[in-house]
Amino acid sequence: MRTRAEIECWLTDMDGVLVHENTPIPGASQLLQQWRDTGTPFLVLTNNSIFTPRDLSARLRASGLLVPEESIWTSALATADFLKSQMPGGTAFVIGEAGLTTALHEAGFIMTETEPDYVVVGETRNYSFEAITKAIRFIGAGARFIATNPDATGPSTDGVLPATGAISALITKATGMEPYVVGKPNPMMFRSAMNRLGAHSENTGMIGDRMDTDVVAGIEAGLHTVLVLTGISDPAEIQRYPFRPDEVLDSVADLLAEHPVEAEETDIL
Repeated sequence: MRTRAEIECWLTDMDGVLVHENTPIPGASQLLQQWRDTGTPFLVLTNNSIFTPRDLSARLRASGLLVPEESIWTSALATADFLKSQMPGGTAFVIGEAGLTTALHEAGFIMTETEPDYVVVGETRNYSFEAITKAIRFIGAGARFIATNPDATGPSTDGVLPATGAISALITKATGMEPYVVGKPNPMMFRSAMNRLGAHSENTGMIGDRMDTDVVAGIEAGLHTVLVLTGISDPAEIQRYPFRPDEVLDSVADLLAEHPVEAEETDIL
């Protein structure tokens, strides 16, 4: 069994791990600084496809966390990377925001409303009946159905909002076609991130706050998995699942250099 001392590269979720509602989680800034000081390769991952890495870097900076845009990997980037590998120079009808359209453009894809190769559904705050109708018709005519992530809802200050998974379900109901989902919990999200870093699963760790996305995808990608309890998971939540992370920590502060390096047993489980 690998120990934390063997980990040379890190992937980390953003919400619930580094920040909570734009407030940095104690220890997050120090951990990022520690990685920079030691030259440790890392990427901050998010299933949210609305924003570009530049947008997210600016938002994190406003929260007091310094993460350069090249150290951010979104489900939009992973989706664009996947589609480029499948059909270089292909065409897509996109339901989404700048984070997704920019990633697809940079991957060489053409946005079109005429016989697209793919229908790609991502996060947006402006879902329209017209766009959803077009997506349904294109899929019915043979376009391949892709979703950036499976999240059915997202948070807001006023409560939950319908998200990519909810809109994808509507399209699935109308077409009978399930989308191929690139983001977490698909381990492809982590594999594409490791390719970006030039990392290998044997020496890469994943930090997350969700058992059903971060931990399961990390396990399937062969990573050292760390679950922190600053997001949605607690010991009772962990018990519901048939798999276990390598480590369970109170927060990312427990990963700082002054803490013990050897992985602690998850005896609370």
